[in-house]
Amino acid sequence: MTVLIIGGSGFLGAELIRQAVAAGHTTAATYATRPGRTAEVAWHALDLRKAARVDAVMAEVGPHLVVNASSGGADWAVTAEGPVRLAKAAAKYGARLVHVSSDAVFSGTRVHYDESCLPDPVTPYGAAKAAAETGVLFVHPEATVARTSLIIGYGRSVHERAVHELAAGARDGALFTDDIRCPVHVVDLAAALLELASHGKAGIHHLAGSDAVSRHELGTLIARRDGLDASRLPTGLRADSALLGALDVRLDSEATQRNLSTVLRGAHRFCAATA
Repeated sequence: MTVLIIGGSGFLGAELIRQAVAAGHTTAATYATRPGRTAEVAWHALDLRKAARVDAVMAEVGPHLVVNASSGGADWAVTAEGPVRLAKAAAKYGARLVHVSSDAVFSGTRVHYDESCLPDPVTPYGAAKAAAETGVLFVHPEATVARTSLIIGYGRSVHERAVHELAAGARDGALFTDDIRCPVHVVDLAAALLELASHGKAGIHHLAGSDAVSRHELGTLIARRDGLDASRLPTGLRADSALLGALDVRLDSEATQRNLSTVLRGAHRFCAATA
């Protein structure tokens, strides 16, 4: 099987590449600014804002499966419109598509969210991700949309780097005690995405860890795992800050987990492990 990873030079994309190559799949990947370091894959420059380039990459690679792990932040043309261009091309070339979405599509008003809950974003990024979900499934009804949460693992995630810098006094800021999510390990997430693709599971799915923890609690778990002094991590309340976004969003992944052999570990478990 030929697999195309969109955003292969990113944190999640790199793990998807590693697992796809290990599984024996012919693997290609795209990048926006510079290619990743994995030599076993064919790298393609791709700007999701350019429909002709999206079509050209799809035609050249001829993938059976496309996994969109790209990240364009709040850039509407990339994050909202880009995945729809990709979904159109995937449908045109008969490729299965797995699109990675985010818990940012929710406001936090309900706190607990399963796959039946409708998006109600409160940030430009969340609005772009919600629009992408709708567009992808409209133009490619057989696609899979997988919502996830904070992605942790290998010490290279944004949150893990922030914990190390805060513990060392190398940056200002705080870890909020009222900002709660369900973090997932990048290894588990990548494996679950590829497993969903192999099952041909269309529609909306949630892939988040089983533990709901605050940013500060997660930081403490990471600090203990990495031998840092957790008492040095500054705390604060997001509600007292000027930052936009939901406070408490807990993705309920139980329905999806029942159909997966991949276990979506909670933060307490994966921070106690070495992986």
